[in-house]
Amino acid sequence: MFNTKTGRRLAVLAILLGIIAAFAVVMIPAMLILPFKPQTTDQVQISYLLKRWSPLVTALVTITLAALAVMMWSGARRWWRKTALVLALLVTLFPLWFARQNHFEWMFKPIVQSGYVAASDASFVGDNDMVMGVEINDEKVAYPVRALAYHHVVLDTVGRKPIVATY
Repeated sequence: MFNTKTGRRLAVLAILLGIIAAFAVVMIPAMLILPFKPQTTDQVQISYLLKRWSPLVTALVTITLAALAVMMWSGARRWWRKTALVLALLVTLFPLWFARQNHFEWMFKPIVQSGYVAASDASFVGDNDMVMGVEINDEKVAYPVRALAYHHVVLDTVGRKPIVATY
C-alpha cells in the first residue's frame, strides 16, 4: 500500500489528521474553559465530553501513528522522511500526556488549607468587601469573595463537617 505515491500520500494525510485530532481533543476543552471568561452550557458539555474521551482518543491516535510509521519506515529511503516519521510520532506524545492531566485544576487551584482569623483581626477584608458565610453546628466562617473569585474552590471543615465552598 505504501509503495505507491497515492498510498504514501494517504498515509501522510492520515498522520496529519491523527495529529490534528489528538491536539483538538485536548486543546478545545482548555480553550473553552478559561478563568474569568463566561462559558455557555454547550461549551461546558463539549469540554467535559472531550475531556472524558481524550485519553482513549490520544492513545488510539498514538498507536495508529506508530503502526503507520513502522509500515512506512522501509519505504522512507531518505533521512528526512524517517526524521519526519519520528517527529510526527513524538508530537503525539504531548496530547497523549496532556489528556491524562487535570488542567481544570491547574486553572482553578483549590485552597486546601484555609487560614482562620477572628473577624476583628481580618485586616485584609475591607468594610465593603463581600464575603461568603457558612454556619454549621454553631461554627461560623466567612470567605472573602475576592479570594474565591480567583481560586473558585475552598476545601474546608466547618463544624466538624467537610465542605466545599465555591463561587
